Amino acid sequence: MNWIEIISAVLGLSCVFLAGRGSKYNFWVGYVYNVFLFVLFWRQHLYSAMILQPVAFGINLYGHWRWTHPKAEEKNSHGDLKIGTLSTGRWVSLFTFVVLAGILWARVLQWLPERWPDTFAPDPQPLLDSFILMLTLSAQFLSARKCWECWIVWLVVNAANIALYIASGLYVMPLVSALYLANGIWSLVSWKKKFNKDE
Repeated sequence: MNWIEIISAVLGLSCVFLAGRGSKYNFWVGYVYNVFLFVLFWRQHLYSAMILQPVAFGINLYGHWRWTHPKAEEKNSHGDLKIGTLSTGRWVSLFTFVVLAGILWARVLQWLPERWPDTFAPDPQPLLDSFILMLTLSAQFLSARKCWECWIVWLVVNAANIALYIASGLYVMPLVSALYLANGIWSLVSWKKKFNKDE
């Protein structure tokens, strides 16, 4: 356990708490959270999770814009971006992306230490790390678009993260992911109610 992990945990909990309540301020906390996670995952040799952070930063920027600049037809009665939903076709596309990209990236994670052994230590869980990366990207993109199903994907991500963090020797992050899981369940129900109300 180290101070970077502890600060990351506090920032992460603050971010998901605000996101679950539909607050646009979650994005400001999320920017700082990405920076701390980048450093944390580099130190633990979790390269997928590390590389995710600049991408997540970009998705946060996109989400921040979407949440604060909705089109007229996307606004709810309070003038905020309405909570949306995914079609069956988009679910199929999402699943296909996660499977294919996850397999491909797992191979890259195995190849990096072979190609540059002095720079990249072996990833302790390349397949799990890769699929979590793809699911996280999907969940973040759905969150940025304010689709209530993002919380379904987040539940899967957080359950998998608990296993990954324990296997990687982290102590605080598994507990944080368990709290994310609890927040995700609450947020899934809450957002679904808001979606039904705004529909």
